Amino acid sequence: MDPARAIADLRELHRLTGGPGGARRVCWTGEWARARDFLTGRLEELPVTVERDGAGNLWALLQGDSDEIVAIGSHVDSVPAGGWLDGALGVFGALEALRSIADGGRPGRTVALVDWADEEGARFGRSLLGSSAFAGTLELGAVAGLADADGVTLPEAVAAHGVDFEAMASAGDGRRERLAAYLELHIEQGPVLEAEGLPCGAVLGTFGVERWRAVLTGRAGHAGSTPMDRRADAGVAAARGIVALQAVARRHGGVCTAGRADFDPGIVTAVPGRAEVLVDQRHLDTGGLAAMHTEAQQAFAHAAAEEGCDFTSEPIWRIDPVPFHAGLVDAAADACAAATGSPARRLPSGALHDASELARVCPAAMVFSSSVGGVSHAPAEDTAEAHLERALSAYGDLVHRVVATGVP
Repeated sequence: MDPARAIADLRELHRLTGGPGGARRVCWTGEWARARDFLTGRLEELPVTVERDGAGNLWALLQGDSDEIVAIGSHVDSVPAGGWLDGALGVFGALEALRSIADGGRPGRTVALVDWADEEGARFGRSLLGSSAFAGTLELGAVAGLADADGVTLPEAVAAHGVDFEAMASAGDGRRERLAAYLELHIEQGPVLEAEGLPCGAVLGTFGVERWRAVLTGRAGHAGSTPMDRRADAGVAAARGIVALQAVARRHGGVCTAGRADFDPGIVTAVPGRAEVLVDQRHLDTGGLAAMHTEAQQAFAHAAAEEGCDFTSEPIWRIDPVPFHAGLVDAAADACAAATGSPARRLPSGALHDASELARVCPAAMVFSSSVGGVSHAPAEDTAEAHLERALSAYGDLVHRVVATGVP
């Protein structure tokens, strides 16, 4: 591995598709296609076969003695005004690993770099689109009607980039059953590794998510003429429920977030008669996630009752926790320890990644690099170059181990 070469590729990608306003590689757009062209240009230097599957995922296969595939990669698409490393680090780290394997001759196992299409879901709101299509978990009927801010539908957008929407379900055909392992490098997008002075760490798995809407119904009234003891203030009930989320998260070792609250009638001169709160809860353990969900709903119900309001909830979306393969996590930890000279940190991922979908169909693991200040999805996203080098080295070591010896 030559980490400096991978970092140079990343900086060139940022020059082409970024700038002071951040990365602009939103999937199914011209900038994303430009990033793909840059990647395929680099792949032309290697003895690989480049293909696209039915969902628009880009594959570059280096044939080995065995047809079983060790897949490596991430995604080049970004959120609007995103960072230079999110997703792209994993793709160009995989490119560098592929180069180093190709330099050594024909590998024992086939190695495939993959750039997953539309991991972010920034344009149509459906994250992990390409990887879920490959894993067989994407329901086409559930996303066929999605449209962007300009009214362009998802089927129209993918068709503009040569993808037949109805064929997306075939993305894994002929390749999914050949996967021996999937390995991904990504920035942490959180503050843990940097706070502990660690360049990289091994990822235990991705949090499960419960996302739901709390609806509190009280009684609207005039802000001046409604006495305090005669109110059924849905806004106060919502606020009390939001505050209770912190205790729920701390009690169970997960995270809870109230990302949005809306009051009706939503004017300063009226007591809110109705409030809606969007709640996001995440945990690495299925039981812990379920307990947080139950207790949070109980907290909102109690707050509503105390304020003379009614409470109901509406599910929005959920995904189970996805633990990674124990043997591969151990191998990732060993690689991180070798790259840093210190015991490896093991940590969960609060964000979802393509590896979350791949872990459903094959052994999977991830290496995280540190993130400066934990900032991501923003132009200020960054990682110290020395930490990038260590993370890239650890990832390369992990890939070489698995290609040479198989899944532990």
